[in-house]
Amino acid sequence: MNNNDKNIVRELAKKYADLAKLPVMQARIKRMRDNNDLIAGRPPVLINEIPWHEMNIDGRLDLKCEDEFARGFERYFKTVLLRWDYFRVDMVVEDFLTVYKSCRDESVQLLTDEKILRTDSENNICSHEYNDVLSTEADLEKITEPKLTADKALDALNVEKTQDLTGGILPVKLRGSYVYHSPWDTIASLRGAEKLLFDLAVRPEFMHKIIDRFTNNALSALKQKERLGLLDSDIPDLHCTPPYASDFSSGEENRTKADNIWIRGTAQLFSSVSPDMHEEFELEYARKLYEKCKLVYYGCCEPLDNKIGLLKKIPNLRKIGVSPWADEEKCAEQTGGAYVYARKPNPSHVAAVTDIEVVKKETRKTVEICRKYGCPYEFVLKDISTVGRKPQNLIAWAKAVTEVIDEYY
Repeated sequence: MNNNDKNIVRELAKKYADLAKLPVMQARIKRMRDNNDLIAGRPPVLINEIPWHEMNIDGRLDLKCEDEFARGFERYFKTVLLRWDYFRVDMVVEDFLTVYKSCRDESVQLLTDEKILRTDSENNICSHEYNDVLSTEADLEKITEPKLTADKALDALNVEKTQDLTGGILPVKLRGSYVYHSPWDTIASLRGAEKLLFDLAVRPEFMHKIIDRFTNNALSALKQKERLGLLDSDIPDLHCTPPYASDFSSGEENRTKADNIWIRGTAQLFSSVSPDMHEEFELEYARKLYEKCKLVYYGCCEPLDNKIGLLKKIPNLRKIGVSPWADEEKCAEQTGGAYVYARKPNPSHVAAVTDIEVVKKETRKTVEICRKYGCPYEFVLKDISTVGRKPQNLIAWAKAVTEVIDEYY
């Protein structure tokens, strides 16, 4: 990395560090921790999974560094600073930089066979058509147990490079991760959604064999990650939502224990199956992992309003995703103050033109329902595949939601 790259990144790091020092950051962290501790109050509002290639306001995201490592930090700092200036809502800027521990799977895994269609070459969101590569008993043998390795030398190098690049402006923390468990998303990419759903009904024994193998592999990966020190309770993000909670044991020796971390679970394709089938093919297996971790966050884009009774059987469940397609009141009535109501507003509201009154109406409905039933809750706008190349859509959404919440808190 040349000196020009370092100067560019360090100037951005100084601005980032100035934001991190603002008293509002610790106040927000406390409010988010209270929310995850099931203390209902003003809901955190976050925006994530942003199509940054459509958000280059006044060229502020143009990259000037030459070295790829430096460009990564330049890109990161610039996106944080732009977000703060235009649609910050309740974003938190931590007073440190995170370097994530390396993890490689050296086993040979079954690969997808797919056709991809794109409407925007710059967008990573695209259409997939999957061919079935997991249709026979013989194919099952291709699902092999993971063989995970950590590279402490690489981790040390990445920390050293980050410290050198940023000039000590911010402390650097080496961190592991939480566990993301979504086997049915992976199985769908190996089989295709139609064949997967059909075989749940007509080939249940075969589908049980598939999910049993995926579950055993996930348990093996969890055990290996714990042994390698790759897990972590001290994380800056939980799949776009606040990770802070008082349940975790303190101390360096506890941070990397499986029973002291978040686990994130979802079976998005199961929005199309009955509660009984959801229990039989998903939760009966997933609970084997959930019981080993401290806190569970379940649900993503799938509506779960008719399955919350099943979710209550999940050990250590703390947060439930409430998708744009869920019946909000049914969810709130069933969860009450026992779980965090993780509301995901509809991202289509920012895709073309943001109708302020529609956004306000949707937000007001959520606020009033959650207050009625005493739910600790949060808003996380995510899965934003496009803003129609109009950054003002996100800006308008953030302003509208904040104004509504200000009416109540």
